[in-house]
Amino acid sequence: MTDTLIRGARIIDGTGAPWYRGDILLSGGRIARIGRDLPVSGAHVVDAEERYAAPGFIDAHCHDDLIFLRERGRPEKAFQGVTSIVVGNCSFSLYPATPGSHEDLRRHFSGLLGETAHDEIFADLDGYRHALCGAEGAGIALNLVSLVGHAALRLAVMGHDDRPATPEETQAMCDLLEAQLVQGAAGMSLGLVYPPSAFADEAELIALGRVVGRHGRVLAAHIRSYEAGLIDATEEFGRVLGASGAAGLLSHLQSAGRPNWGRIPDAIALLETMRRDGIDVSFDMYPYPAGSTWILQLLPAAVMEGGLAGLRRRLADPAQQALLRRWVNEGGPEFPGQSKVSLIGWENVRLSAVGVDALKHLEGLDMRAAAAKLAVDPFDLMLRFIEEDDGQTGIILFQLAEEDLHAACCNRLYMAGSDGLPRPGSKPHPRAFGTFPRIAGPLVRDQNWFSLEDAVRRMTSMAAQRFSLTDRGLLRPGMAGDVVLFEESITDRATFDDSSQLPSGVSHLFVNGGMVIEDGRETGARPGRVL
Repeated sequence: MTDTLIRGARIIDGTGAPWYRGDILLSGGRIARIGRDLPVSGAHVVDAEERYAAPGFIDAHCHDDLIFLRERGRPEKAFQGVTSIVVGNCSFSLYPATPGSHEDLRRHFSGLLGETAHDEIFADLDGYRHALCGAEGAGIALNLVSLVGHAALRLAVMGHDDRPATPEETQAMCDLLEAQLVQGAAGMSLGLVYPPSAFADEAELIALGRVVGRHGRVLAAHIRSYEAGLIDATEEFGRVLGASGAAGLLSHLQSAGRPNWGRIPDAIALLETMRRDGIDVSFDMYPYPAGSTWILQLLPAAVMEGGLAGLRRRLADPAQQALLRRWVNEGGPEFPGQSKVSLIGWENVRLSAVGVDALKHLEGLDMRAAAAKLAVDPFDLMLRFIEEDDGQTGIILFQLAEEDLHAACCNRLYMAGSDGLPRPGSKPHPRAFGTFPRIAGPLVRDQNWFSLEDAVRRMTSMAAQRFSLTDRGLLRPGMAGDVVLFEESITDRATFDDSSQLPSGVSHLFVNGGMVIEDGRETGARPGRVL
């Protein structure tokens, strides 16, 4: 690998300290030296020309597990300045699968990110790692950090059963989790609104958390509610962390639905109290007032017992379908939690990813407009998506208040995560293409949410510390050669109406010392690793 000297950059080191001017020498995949007027010594020279040099950005929360197998370059992340991504979030990972749970896990993952192939599900992390990096001629452009999805553990041991685990089943899940941690997984993720993770009780979560804590890894959680139950759900996560001893990362902290707006300060106060009580917890969030998921999340978790087949049996019963129609549209006591549609309305549910050709033309419309186009009721259109698209239809939910978003992102416990759901050929949430330039650009320059140095800290060293990436997230001699060079004008260009536009402003990107972007163009290099 050729040495590279970045000459005359405005260096933002990842600590939050003010930038300073200097050179950075990359050698042997690492930062060899930082200083003024370093000798060239045969290195390839990149003139920074007043650009900023920062540690490569770390996406603390995304769902790129599947697309990394298919598109190894990941240009929408590379052009954001991202050098490392954390996958396996919200209980969704492509492993571990047993022979008996392989098909269940394949179907479960397909719901989130579209049809997943049989050979894209793996027995363990080693199998996933080999598929990414082991084959001759293969490889990945960026680094990948993987969490173990709780759903995969439950499917392997209990299937889609909606009941507490027995002591024997809990131990079997703990054993399966431990094997993945030994292979190098960074921790475990919970998705406590997504069946079957949603079916777990607190005792099961504590037992699994103790395994995570014993290995010094992180327990990430999509908690049970971001609506009226936000505080109760945050308290439950705190109890799990306190009893297990694991470090925690609360995923995408938010308060969804207009009746619930204004609760983020209370949730943050609770997290700060946890920290004063000795619980190591922080949170991530994306800088947009809308979220994204798939269409089955408009239904209560309980109707997913038995998986998609169980749901279809219930929908075939006229009485149960009528009950669900009423609950989805109006909410009610029949099921726990609040109906998303009753909180935000069908007009705030936008179709982002449709996998069936007959309905593909509806992508980009909200559910009320799409239903009107077909002269049907929105609930009946949802039923059609469940039947014809196997419940895999992606949606965007416009449900958050800007004031809550500001309160979360400007808190000291916040780190950046895109939560992107990449599905090529669809109209995804713009966060997959714009999160990091949005933070470093408009939110710094125009909104004054952060100083640039603080924004970089939230995109680098905070995530590196949380995931024990001890040689990344800072610009220091000896650290890994993950460096982004970007202009002061860096900005996102993806919008909700035109969501796949690449950002601008990143001129160079180095991953483990290898140049992935040079002068604003992809090089085709694949220096990334599974960390």
